[in-house]
Amino acid sequence: MSDSATNGAGATQGKFRITKMYHPSHHAPDLGEVEEWFERVLGAKSRNIREQFGPNPPSNYPTNYSTFTPIADVLFDTIAPTLYVLNGVQQYASVDKPHLKTIGWFAEGAEEVYRSLRRAGIGMVDQYGETAEGDDPPRSAGSGAMPIFFTTPEVAGLRHEFLPEFPFPLDHRIAPDWKLSPPSADDPVGIERSAFHTLLTDNPQRALHTLVDALGGTVIHEDRDEVIGAAATYVFLGDSVLQIAVPDQGTAAYADWTTTAPNDTYHSITWKVADLDRTAEHLKSQGVGIRSRTADTLVTDPETSIGVPWGFTTRLVPVDPRV
Repeated sequence: MSDSATNGAGATQGKFRITKMYHPSHHAPDLGEVEEWFERVLGAKSRNIREQFGPNPPSNYPTNYSTFTPIADVLFDTIAPTLYVLNGVQQYASVDKPHLKTIGWFAEGAEEVYRSLRRAGIGMVDQYGETAEGDDPPRSAGSGAMPIFFTTPEVAGLRHEFLPEFPFPLDHRIAPDWKLSPPSADDPVGIERSAFHTLLTDNPQRALHTLVDALGGTVIHEDRDEVIGAAATYVFLGDSVLQIAVPDQGTAAYADWTTTAPNDTYHSITWKVADLDRTAEHLKSQGVGIRSRTADTLVTDPETSIGVPWGFTTRLVPVDPRV
């Protein structure tokens, strides 16, 4: 457990630690389309959440609303909003096209994460979208025992989910002998690991207040991202690097940010690959368009890549603590 820290208001946090990213959340109208794309393009097989529940699924909780895809060090979650219904109410807005939406985090001391966010003035809700109040966090709609809560994007910038780490059977990283391994020699994509997750904003201080002041993340680098056209600040939190990017007007990234403005937008994930030319050739062979490319990075056309402008790069962020 990490030492206590202080939030932006100077109050002392209780002991807690964001251990790792549970999953990115991606919303799509058709889970089958997403599963087919991942297997065909990235060679990654997906599993529906129904597998978690076994032969006796709960009667009061949806059991087929999402699919999980392991990609290197990331467990990727896609949700079909029309299937996520609690107490007869659809919890997320329907989508016509797929898009990244939220990030889930595992935490040691999840109750203290909740209290730290409250001290930082960041509003939260439970799984039903009801405002979380009081000193104790909301509990899972499925079990009623596990704490689980979500930040409100109006105050936090993005919707972030928090819960204790648990042995989720669809998470490839829970195996006792799991470790991040290099891609095989015949892997045409050659993904080595996640490089960073891009969050678009016009208010970087709001995002940093959440990620650094309240959650204990660390700013590791600042620069210009000329690939997407943005001023960028990089935060290390848990096991992941987040790029907090302020996009230039007139760019594709700026247009994507306007879809959720004034809140932040979860724009993309950039992957570290072994050979960019090989990656590009494979993507093109699978009908994936390349929106832009530099000597060390390419970005896909989201219209041909399940709504995400995926980045592929041969470099990591300078001073990446994972290296």
